[in-house]
Amino acid sequence: MMKLFHSPASPYVRKVCVLLHELDRSDAVEPATVATTALASDEALKAANPLARLPALERPEGTTLYDSRVITAYLNDLFGGDLYPQTGARWDTLTLEATGDGIMDSAVSMAYEVRLRPQERQSQEWIEAQWAKVARALAVLNARWMSHLSGPVTMGHVSVACALGYLDFRHGARNWRQGNDALAGWFATFESRPSMQQTRPPADA
Repeated sequence: MMKLFHSPASPYVRKVCVLLHELDRSDAVEPATVATTALASDEALKAANPLARLPALERPEGTTLYDSRVITAYLNDLFGGDLYPQTGARWDTLTLEATGDGIMDSAVSMAYEVRLRPQERQSQEWIEAQWAKVARALAVLNARWMSHLSGPVTMGHVSVACALGYLDFRHGARNWRQGNDALAGWFATFESRPSMQQTRPPADA
């Protein structure tokens, strides 16, 4: 059985888990929960992925896969999914997924700055610069991508939803919904999907 190096707080791991639930194949992958941070990497994770980043997918045969986009593309192909369209919508899907992942990148960076660095060494300028990237991406999603988000579910939808869920989880006080009414309405509906409900991070993570 494949093994997924896993943390319930990681939005990148959540992307993989949502895909597995959407394809009804969550039983095909064994989660291996690890306690790891950018400053103290888990030894088993380092052995699987030299970058020591989550997620990593260990396969009985073949190389261990890492980076969430590599893993989700692989699992989608393996299980005959349709979350990566091969038609003209493919490039929109990949761009939308990259937008969601980029929001995660900045939001995780903000959380690391606060959670891993001593208060006297934290850079508010850095935090606000990362949030500016998030805010720009949210505004573009709200203004330009709602017709795509209203269409058939792809990994673009999953990535954006996991990114928004992470904003709620780690940066709720920022109130990302303000000024993004269309996106907030879409997320309220998408968040009710069983795949999202079953992968919510625990409050104490």
